[in-house]
Amino acid sequence: FKNELELHQGDAVRFSGKLYGKTEVHENFSVGLRIDQPQDVLVEKTIDGVTYFIEKFDDWFFNGYDFNIEYDNQNNDIIYRFIEN
Repeated sequence: FKNELELHQGDAVRFSGKLYGKTEVHENFSVGLRIDQPQDVLVEKTIDGVTYFIEKFDDWFFNGYDFNIEYDNQNNDIIYRFIEN
């Protein structure tokens, strides 16, 4: 994310549900992300000075799942996982 989005220390990235596409547990919705500032945070994690977060407004999309992000070196791709909790 840091390279692709040209992120710097102090930046923040919001994950949300967006209309169209699909995930392994959602039809017609996929994972959206954008550079944003946290307002009403459900969960956040800071890595190398960059904060990654989900707003409470998007709880409907992530509720009931642990949201994991993996990097696939072989395909140079990001994989989003929804693990039932």
